[in-house]
Amino acid sequence: MSRGQEPIERLIELLARLPGLGPRSARRAALHLVRKREMLLAPLAEAMAEVASAVRPCLDCGNLTTAERCAICTDPARDGAILCVVQDVADLWAMERASAYRGRYHVLGGLLNALDGTGPEELGLPRLAERVREGVSEVILALPATIDGQTTAHYVADILPHGVAATSLAQGVPVGGELDFLDDGTIGAALRARRQL
Repeated sequence: MSRGQEPIERLIELLARLPGLGPRSARRAALHLVRKREMLLAPLAEAMAEVASAVRPCLDCGNLTTAERCAICTDPARDGAILCVVQDVADLWAMERASAYRGRYHVLGGLLNALDGTGPEELGLPRLAERVREGVSEVILALPATIDGQTTAHYVADILPHGVAATSLAQGVPVGGELDFLDDGTIGAALRARRQL
């Protein structure tokens, strides 16, 4: 904290760095927290301190956990032959919310991007290849439909051992989506991924 900066200003400055919060929203949130000091501010500060000291990446997949390995990696009911590769933990959590996948995960923590200097080593792709050699038969590439996402997906598919299937999530019209509200790229992807009824 810079000399003379009030604690409330520092709180607003830090809150404004959070995704989805700008300076005005951060001010409102800070004022609300201060007004509800006992009910919100103190418990929030305690929870944040606990997370900062106890939460770390899972040694196997990169999910967040308080143990060496997360609950997904240690669950014997999970199918260890299927590995879903995601960009970050938020994507893993989204997959888990759907309750449609019962395999294991590998969190990259980013995407290949030469301009940013993010290469295979920074993403731990050698570790991914090592995990795949430990009995994985299919790798689901659940990466964004962006240039960096597709570049990363192709790179991962290329480093997989012979006999390991590389699949990707279907892309196109979302459930409940109306064509009039979709962008051209989504409609094009939906047409290319069409299937017989």
